[in-house]
Amino acid sequence: MPPAIEADGLVKRFGATTALAGASFSATEGTVLGVLGPNGAGKTTATRVLATLLAPDEGRGLVGGFDVVTEPHRVRTLIGLTGQYAGVDEALTGTENLVLIARLLGQRRAAAKMRAAELLAQFGLTDAAGRAARTYSGGMRRRLDLAASLVGRPRILFLDEPTTGLDPASRNELWDMVRGLTDDGVTVLLTTQYLEEADQLADDIVVIDRGTVVARGTPLDLKSRAGAAVLQMRPTQPEQLEAVRAVAAELAGAEPTVEQGTVSVPAADDALMPAVVRRLDDVGVSLAELTLRRATLDEVFLALTGHRAIEADPTDDLQESA
Repeated sequence: MPPAIEADGLVKRFGATTALAGASFSATEGTVLGVLGPNGAGKTTATRVLATLLAPDEGRGLVGGFDVVTEPHRVRTLIGLTGQYAGVDEALTGTENLVLIARLLGQRRAAAKMRAAELLAQFGLTDAAGRAARTYSGGMRRRLDLAASLVGRPRILFLDEPTTGLDPASRNELWDMVRGLTDDGVTVLLTTQYLEEADQLADDIVVIDRGTVVARGTPLDLKSRAGAAVLQMRPTQPEQLEAVRAVAAELAGAEPTVEQGTVSVPAADDALMPAVVRRLDDVGVSLAELTLRRATLDEVFLALTGHRAIEADPTDDLQESA
């Protein structure tokens, strides 16, 4: 089966700025492809090219088997798009927003109203259907925005940082909705800055750095390359910092970092923490703090690219939001 989404050597320039520098990736039908990267990495530009909103300067994009440049109308019949910020008309009610889109897609009035009611129920917005969208909370607006992208029953959905600005509860609700879509066979391309979000939703992840794909794999693959987790230790007595560092280096097989009185080392498995605690106890070192946390996006980028995520060129992000 051919990929539902395929980018082959996409290049996009904005004046002197190269937003995409030969990006290549693909998504299998009925899965979630996470496109991970910091602001300015080229995620939104790639999404806009594949959604036929921008033409690439070089390379080729295929969506549902159709070329995004030569067959844009065919592509648009297959896709839905939710951008970084809710695009609903705040003066219209929830129902009016969805009916308007359905009518623009050519649905008859009765069918449009039926589809709107169906989506409002699916996204838990029935009670707010008659209220103006400006009275909705941020999470409700994002749900309405996602519902709007599904009016035409797309086979392929582009979600460009859909949880930006959402509180944790609203973010989790949106995650559940995305899982439900893939259960129904929808292919999702999800751009995000958050490793946790990609870890929760994506079957496969591509990491973009300065417009180029620098890594691809499952969430577990990428986390293992950066260290599945990080063990952080702060001794009760500052003079014992070197002893903690030496024990961590020996047992982890990696050189720890020491910052502000805390030793941090990649933890390849859950056995490292108890082993370190036992060894430190044997040498008479006590810890004021001991934390095992998951790898961050910045740590993944540092492992994959040799630089931190925040160093990505911000000019691309300015071009993307223009």
